[in-house]
Amino acid sequence: MGVRGRTRVYGWRWRRNPLRRRSDVLEAWAVLAVAVLLCVGAPLAGVVTARWAYDEARATVAVQRSERHRVHAVAVGGAGAPSAPVGRQHLYRVRVRWTEPGPGARTATAHVPPGTRRGDTVDLWLDAHGRPVAPPPSDVAVRQHTVAVGICAAGLAVGVVLLVRTALHRTVVQRRLVEWERAWARTEPEWTGRRA
Repeated sequence: MGVRGRTRVYGWRWRRNPLRRRSDVLEAWAVLAVAVLLCVGAPLAGVVTARWAYDEARATVAVQRSERHRVHAVAVGGAGAPSAPVGRQHLYRVRVRWTEPGPGARTATAHVPPGTRRGDTVDLWLDAHGRPVAPPPSDVAVRQHTVAVGICAAGLAVGVVLLVRTALHRTVVQRRLVEWERAWARTEPEWTGRRA
């Protein structure tokens, strides 16, 4: 239940009335701007940034796929201790052997999934110099990266808008207090009978 005798008037800051101050108008415009920025600006910033991140990631994947090639290698050693965590799974360093046209049989140490035994075939990605490298990111990894960047950009936009709104609100409140002090300095002698 509301308080008796109290009427809430919506939009009073927009209407002309003798109690409205410039700070009230400024605050009304700020609330409107914050609402628009939070409802439209932040999601738009997230979408634009996500689109940019997607294009950049796809370009990086295309370059990596053109510079790297995959070979089928055979594990010639047993799995050692886990060396590189990938998600919830650890990769193991194992000696592998593969055959390439020209140089013939080659061996190197590569990261393989758990459970790889001697004689198992594993996919190995090599760079232009024939060194083992990480595989190019998958389409799923690109999408996950895109979504994460978009969410972070939208969250950052929301944070900036709310930070600016808080700073503006503090400034408006301080100006309002100064206006009240001035008004009280003019009115107080009439109420108290004191002379300034």
